Amino acid sequence: MRRIYYLFALVLIGTSSLLSACKYGRFVWYNFADLNDYKIFPKRELKASTTPFVFHRANIETHPTGTKFEDKEVSFEDFLKETKSVAFLVIRNDSILYERYLDKYEESSIVPSFSMAKSVTSMLIGCAIDDGLIGSVQDPISKYVPEMAKNGFDKVTIEHVLQMTSGIKFNEGYYNPFGEVASFYYGTDLRKDTEKLKLEAEPGKDFAYASGNTQILGLVLERVLNGKTITEYLDEKIWKPIGMEYDASWSIDRKEDGIEKTFCCLNARARDFAKLGRLYLNKGNWDGQQLVPVDWVKESTKVDSTGGSYKRYQYQWWLPTENGDFAAQGILGQYIYVNPDKNLVMVRLGHKVSANWFKEFVRLAKEY
Repeated sequence: MRRIYYLFALVLIGTSSLLSACKYGRFVWYNFADLNDYKIFPKRELKASTTPFVFHRANIETHPTGTKFEDKEVSFEDFLKETKSVAFLVIRNDSILYERYLDKYEESSIVPSFSMAKSVTSMLIGCAIDDGLIGSVQDPISKYVPEMAKNGFDKVTIEHVLQMTSGIKFNEGYYNPFGEVASFYYGTDLRKDTEKLKLEAEPGKDFAYASGNTQILGLVLERVLNGKTITEYLDEKIWKPIGMEYDASWSIDRKEDGIEKTFCCLNARARDFAKLGRLYLNKGNWDGQQLVPVDWVKESTKVDSTGGSYKRYQYQWWLPTENGDFAAQGILGQYIYVNPDKNLVMVRLGHKVSANWFKEFVRLAKEY
């Protein structure tokens, strides 16, 4: 009996080790994106600034009014609870007007960005062009990743992947263990998986949201940085200059010689996410220092439907309306929403997305 017990234990340990070592094992074990995912992937660290920027707190907190949830009028705080929010910030004129944390989360709690990282990757592409590392958005991907030319990427430009009009074949379904996005999220060889991507449509014709586009941008960035990691470049160009208050991290695909999951997985705190919104609210300028080119911010947040692009999406940023507001967005309803007319930044982090969040942001902005 004891032998059987030990044999079972050995099999269980062996199976667990095998599962943890492969993408399908990760998928079976963790299944779907979760707020604790920053704990399960290897990462590169981002350190807090020694001279952090701190938002002022308004003398009088401005309470958002109630809203509807499932056809019932509820208070805004109940709305946050019902929609599984864990953090919500409203910042105007650099003052925190409203700040709430729920479900045992607090100001210092780490939350993964998920696809909000796409907008940060776009920032870095803009910086790399400004630094002369990348020629222009009209350069073909194959100029920087020659291995992808055989799959048609000599016809796909950097702008195509920024606009999600590349025409790549990519299954964005997280529930499919054999789909590309699950492979990218849980896999351990992102470079190889990215280089293998193929086209299923002509570039520049139609918008089709696919995380593979942003990982292509990550691969381009890695190639032009000449040995510097993407995390190091982020730290140098943005993280330290805007005075982040807390340490953070960017998840990578594997511990040894990994590459950043540029389509997702920047792990930080709500107030520091808000600073990314403040940077773009001020057209890439941080207290007199131009960190991201003005023209890049403009191109990233303008309404444009030419070249097959979607008027609600530009350069990895979402555009909720045609009135100049824009947002970074993640799969579980992570948002950095910016309304320049109101000089307003809102951050919402949570366990699940609500179909009405953009509508709610626009409504709240009008109140402020």
